[in-house]
Amino acid sequence: MYSRNITDSIVEALQDTPVVLLNGARQTGKSTLVQWICHHKHPARYLTLDDMNVLSAATTDPAGFLAGFDGPLAIDEIQRAPELFLAIKASVDKDRRPGRFLLTGSANVLLLPKLADTLAGRMEVITLWPFSQGEQHTRKETFIDAAFGVNLAGFQTPPLSRSELFGRILAGGFPEVILRASDTRRKAWYNAYLTTILQRDIRDLSRIDGLAAMPRLMSILSARAGNLLNFSELSRTSGLPQSTLKRYMALLEATFLILHLPAWSGNLSKRLVKSPKLYINDTGLLASLVGMDQDRLLTEPALAGALVENFVVMELIKQLSWSGRKPRMYHFRTQTDGKEVDVVLEDAAGRLVGIEVKSSHTVKADDFAGLKTLAGETKDRFKQGIVLYGGAEAIPFGKQFTALPIPALWELSAS
Repeated sequence: MYSRNITDSIVEALQDTPVVLLNGARQTGKSTLVQWICHHKHPARYLTLDDMNVLSAATTDPAGFLAGFDGPLAIDEIQRAPELFLAIKASVDKDRRPGRFLLTGSANVLLLPKLADTLAGRMEVITLWPFSQGEQHTRKETFIDAAFGVNLAGFQTPPLSRSELFGRILAGGFPEVILRASDTRRKAWYNAYLTTILQRDIRDLSRIDGLAAMPRLMSILSARAGNLLNFSELSRTSGLPQSTLKRYMALLEATFLILHLPAWSGNLSKRLVKSPKLYINDTGLLASLVGMDQDRLLTEPALAGALVENFVVMELIKQLSWSGRKPRMYHFRTQTDGKEVDVVLEDAAGRLVGIEVKSSHTVKADDFAGLKTLAGETKDRFKQGIVLYGGAEAIPFGKQFTALPIPALWELSAS
């Protein structure tokens, strides 16, 4: 089994929290990880609601179902029996010992208010994404923490060819896919995976029919990965009323297929009204949806740029799960002249690190324009600006600005 970098966080949470929920998209390895924890770190009885007999018992009499077990329980795919949340709440209110319930879910309960409110103050939520680059190569990445406190100018990394980098991006991080040798077999897996989620999981979650437009909508969204979310334009393109579109988007986000990166602003209230940027949860899935392969990546810079940006954003989001500093993550764009920064990391003290992504193998001073605008607006709060690019050398561009090879994401150490 590949080691998962959030394992320690889960085990630590079980030591002081009654309910721990490990959520994330289907096929990210939640069941495998939870079963390993139950056997090696936190003894618990493992049950899965994908078993129809277990599901029937859990939904028929949730309180009686839980009362039939002694000791800690691990319940897989908890979103299939939302009735259990109230029963778990009642059980925890009677006995608040830590580590009583380890749950997994393929739907984000934080986006399902009734479920999230049920266990407020009793549950810690941890998200498992597809494998990070470090996890695939037995490393626990510390790029985010290093970006706030390490001099980057002297960084060196083993060379990684453009073809090798694109190979990693196209493979993605889903456990089953990285074990498949051919692009054809990977594409077949992605097709089956998407069909399962769109035709079963989303329908079960929404309890509504009439979701035939979902596959086309997913393709439309994939072509806009890395762009600002514009509901008016998406409504025109998809032919869906905005009310329906927003409901479908919420379902795609709840099942972790898409995610939004909110806008950063010095005015906290404005962050809620500025447009977020849209990303797909895995670049292998994204490449499959847009028909991307090595040849197109090497010959179509615009498409390559979008895929590389999505790759970097997702690697950073994965690392947030185990980062010691745990900053919040945003994008930045000025309203007047459109200067932008792909990623802004803001720690609890308000310090900022800006990250711009370039797929090209060269970098120039103009690539730092958005970062310098952000630095000018935030002054002493600005820690440093980084351009991650497709080249091989770490290059300083002034006191607070550095160009780094993209592999720094998994090679750079905070120590």
